[in-house]
Amino acid sequence: MAILDGIIKQSDTELFDLPKWANEWQVGLTAIDTLEQAGLYLMVDGDRISLQQGGKKAPGPVSVDFVSGASAHRRKYGGGNGQSIAKAVGISGAYKPTVLDATAGLGRDGFVLATLGCDVTLIERHPVVYLLLKSGLQCAQGEAEIADIMARMRLLQGNSIELLRDWFKLGYEQPDIVYLDPMFPHTAASAEAKKEMKLFRSLVGADLDEDQLWEQANEIARCRIVVKRPAKAPPLAGKAPSYTLAGKANRFDIYSKAKVSKA
Repeated sequence: MAILDGIIKQSDTELFDLPKWANEWQVGLTAIDTLEQAGLYLMVDGDRISLQQGGKKAPGPVSVDFVSGASAHRRKYGGGNGQSIAKAVGISGAYKPTVLDATAGLGRDGFVLATLGCDVTLIERHPVVYLLLKSGLQCAQGEAEIADIMARMRLLQGNSIELLRDWFKLGYEQPDIVYLDPMFPHTAASAEAKKEMKLFRSLVGADLDEDQLWEQANEIARCRIVVKRPAKAPPLAGKAPSYTLAGKANRFDIYSKAKVSKA
């Protein structure tokens, strides 16, 4: 079964081998007027990749933009080390832990942590989401204002459970923090956010193996595992956290393994 209903190429890309990718995932090229029909389409315009739903009253495209919009606003006005996510991973003063984000998605939390000074490794297994994230990272590379932030972000493609199982065999260093944000129903207040998440969920679906992911994260995290959860959701894998940082819509469950070094 194809993962998309079609690819609409507006201009050539050097980001990935489009014919090879289309053949691997059994997705055909189609004309732009196909957007009048219901379905999910990958829009390719050079290195700018987006996901677009077709049909009447379809929401706008989903893409990754680290340069402008919500990412830029949060980078400038998000609250720095006072943000809950900063407290959750243990950022304090000059201490910036290394973070492995094993459920990268659209890379928003990873970008926040990189903005705060952490070296962040992102893992994404879904081939379409990986392309969206790769596109966003590529398009941000040439922006001088955030060049230092982008240098702290590294993207890997693959199944996080399998990668974490072989993490040290593959030659990767042990991360201070493993960060998990498995897919869950979105409860954002804005209609736009709901539409975007609905489109995203229709592509990705739920993370049915999230409990196994927690077990693998526990094997390699040096200091702690941080899990982002809906405010009223049960703990991941039924594991009671060491403590929780609660917000209105979601919370961070922190599983401590070792004292966070402030050296």
